Amino acid sequence: MTTNRIDAEMLSKMFLAGAKNIEAKKEWINELNVFPVPDGDTGTNMSLTIMAAAREVSALKNPTMTDLAKAISSGSLRGARGNSGVILSQLFRGFTKVIKDYEDIDKFTITNAFQKAVETAYKAVMKPKEGTILTVAKGMADKCCEIVDEVDDLEEFLRQVIEYGEYVLSQTPEMLPVLKQAGVVDSGGQGLMEVIKGGFDAFLGKEIDLSIQGSNPFSMKKSTASNHEPSDIKFGYCTEFIVMLEKEYTMETEHEFKEYLSSIGDSLVVVSDDDIVKVHVHTNDPGLAIQRGLTYGSLTSMKIDNMREEHNERLIKDAEKQAMLQAEEMKKAPKKEVGFICVSVGEGINNIFTELGVDYLIEGGQTMNPSTEDMLNAIEKVNAENIFILPNNKNIILAANQAKELVEDKNIFVIPTKTVPQGITAVINYVPDKTPQENEKNIQEEIARVKTGQVTYAVRDTNIDGKEIKENDIMGIGDHSILAVGNTVDKVLKDMIREIIDEDSELISLYYGEDITEEVANEVADEIAKEYNNCDVEVHFGGQPIYYYIVSVE
Repeated sequence: MTTNRIDAEMLSKMFLAGAKNIEAKKEWINELNVFPVPDGDTGTNMSLTIMAAAREVSALKNPTMTDLAKAISSGSLRGARGNSGVILSQLFRGFTKVIKDYEDIDKFTITNAFQKAVETAYKAVMKPKEGTILTVAKGMADKCCEIVDEVDDLEEFLRQVIEYGEYVLSQTPEMLPVLKQAGVVDSGGQGLMEVIKGGFDAFLGKEIDLSIQGSNPFSMKKSTASNHEPSDIKFGYCTEFIVMLEKEYTMETEHEFKEYLSSIGDSLVVVSDDDIVKVHVHTNDPGLAIQRGLTYGSLTSMKIDNMREEHNERLIKDAEKQAMLQAEEMKKAPKKEVGFICVSVGEGINNIFTELGVDYLIEGGQTMNPSTEDMLNAIEKVNAENIFILPNNKNIILAANQAKELVEDKNIFVIPTKTVPQGITAVINYVPDKTPQENEKNIQEEIARVKTGQVTYAVRDTNIDGKEIKENDIMGIGDHSILAVGNTVDKVLKDMIREIIDEDSELISLYYGEDITEEVANEVADEIAKEYNNCDVEVHFGGQPIYYYIVSVE
């Protein structure tokens, strides 16, 4: 028998069910992205955002509405990734502001909460665009207001709101021509509907697995390599250590720690209890594991076994020493007037930013949007009064701004760099003699002059920007649209540059990715230099995944 009120226990189940539903459908939502690029990530970002909150919610025992609201709001705010994830977190933030003071909620409270959610989310976006997740949320909020005095049964009330949300979602292609061209509805709006529908299933009493990964019994099982030949071992070093925690360590933090360790190894076990975390991982670079562990506190009980060659101790000691020295250097660094944080991906691009004096690099970008929590951790590590953050991706700017709002003891300046070349230009144009505010204005003027193109491949058939695109076609993507499509990387690169360059252009910079050799990059650069003999052409190793070339024209 359904009820016309929802208490904290039921709302907790509904939230967890919504999180599980979008997690299960994230890849499908990713495929709804308009650009058929291999890093379409709306579903992934929304899933990671809500799962960060879900881990906090699942840890609550007999929660009050206040406890639940705090877990949902805090977890999603700090775990927010990408524009869609940040907007989702703001919807939760507004919703929980209304419900937090109630023991249970009814249709009137839900209506007010929906209205506050939409208001909060719209305020978070500088230039709200209709035909997006915001439009779908607003449609459901408006439907709540329309029927709240007419429909008494809460089940029917929620059903009508969801049905109207689905209708608004179906209309998003009529609001955004780019969606209609691609033959898809808005991916963020679809993600929101999956969250809402999952929650409604829990309200109806459907059997749903609400377990959330992230909590483990405090035990450690050691994996060994005794059954493998050395040549068969993918990761050669069995690495174990205990972290004596010196900072807040939430379920979200643990999940991100595990994700990182999984990216550099296998046979992973990470378990925590009170103020310590035990770690076991097989990896080819123990120093990276140790270095990440040091970001959470001091280490003890370190043990590294070379599963291929027991006598190879020098490499191990060097890795430990390097990680320790880097951590100590970071702690002892004197306070600076100004510091820089950049989002970067690729060995070469990382090196470029480091050589330009950037204080802290956040790994991410096209292939993985860092979270608000990643931004906050970086801000904490940079010992500076004023900190410039360069997102270098349009899908990371909102998360950076959200981090800025959560920081009180430092002045944060988010420069809205949408590409790596814009980020490089931003750092180069910083003038130490000017105030941070003057630099902010000057840098924004300079990055506006940078035109960027990126060459990658299509993951599905589509029609966009008047171009028929087939799966595996090579695409040249400009700042606002797809500029070139073809069968070879070199041809698309040249066609794309022709679309970007004009008579005022003086410099063409090529950053070649991990799938392009230096020899090939230099050959195509020579050809481009001959075609545009009034421009300087520079070639840099970027090492970025997925994108064969990143190009800037200035």
